[in-house]
Amino acid sequence: MPQQLAIIVLVDVGQALESNTLDGNTYLFDNMKLHGSTNQGTGELVTAIHGSYWRDGSQASEQVLNWLPYSLGSIPPTVPRGYEVERARQSDEQALAELQDLAAKSTVPSADAAAELGRIRKNVGTRIKTTRRTRGRMSGQKIVDVTGQVVAEDATAAVSYPAPVITDIYGEAVDAKIMYPAEYGSPDMVTDGWYWSASVDTSRPGTYSYTMRVQLHKLSQTNGELRWEPVNLTCSSSLRITNEPRRNAFTKAGIGPLPIPTTPPPARGA
Repeated sequence: MPQQLAIIVLVDVGQALESNTLDGNTYLFDNMKLHGSTNQGTGELVTAIHGSYWRDGSQASEQVLNWLPYSLGSIPPTVPRGYEVERARQSDEQALAELQDLAAKSTVPSADAAAELGRIRKNVGTRIKTTRRTRGRMSGQKIVDVTGQVVAEDATAAVSYPAPVITDIYGEAVDAKIMYPAEYGSPDMVTDGWYWSASVDTSRPGTYSYTMRVQLHKLSQTNGELRWEPVNLTCSSSLRITNEPRRNAFTKAGIGPLPIPTTPPPARGA
C-alpha cells in the first residue's frame, strides 16, 4: 500500500494578482516535517521522501503525493458547500421584504423612495457574468467578502477570491520519470471533485524540482458587467528522495513489532 502525503498550496490571491506573480505569495506545507522536509511555510518547500525497500534492496512501494490548493484571506473551504448560494438567497429574501415595506408606504416622497431603492439595490449585491471560461461553480454567483456578506460593485476590493486551481504539474521530476502526476476525480467536495496526485519512484535518490501551473481568478468589469477572468501563474517546489527505509513512527526503528515489554515496570520506590 503506497504512503499518502499531502502538500498544501496556500496562495495569497489578492497580492499575487496585484504583483502578477506567485513568488513571495505562495506558502507550501506538507506532513513530512518530522521526516526531513525543509522550508515549510515558504515558496521553496523541499519535500522529504523516504524510500521503502525489501531486505534484498528492491523497491517495496512508491510514494503518493496529493496537492491541495487553498486561498489565503478568503472564505474557508470548511464551510458548507452551499454557503455562498445560501447567503445570496438570504440577500434576495431581505430585498423582497424591504420592497414590500416600501410599496406599502404610499406616502413616501419620490426622492426618499429613490434613495431607498438605491440602498436595497446595493444590499442585493452583484452577480458574476457567466462566460465560456468561467462556467461552473463561479458563474452566476454573487460577490461575497471574507465574512460571507454580499457586496456591491463599489466594494469589490474586499471580495473573497475563488480557490486557486492547479492546471498542470511539470518540470525536472516529471521529465526524469521520478513522478507521474495526473488530475483525478473525487467525491471530496472541498476540492470540487478534482485534485492533482502523483506516484513517486522512491528507488532513485536525489533532489528533483517541479513546477505547478496555478490558475487564479481576477474580478474585472467589462461593459458594466463583473466577470472572473482567469490568470495563469507558476510556482516551483522540490522533492528530496533518500535511500533511508521507512521508519516506525513510535520507535523510529525499522518497520516491525513494537517493543512491548514482557515484564511490568518496577513499582515506584522499589
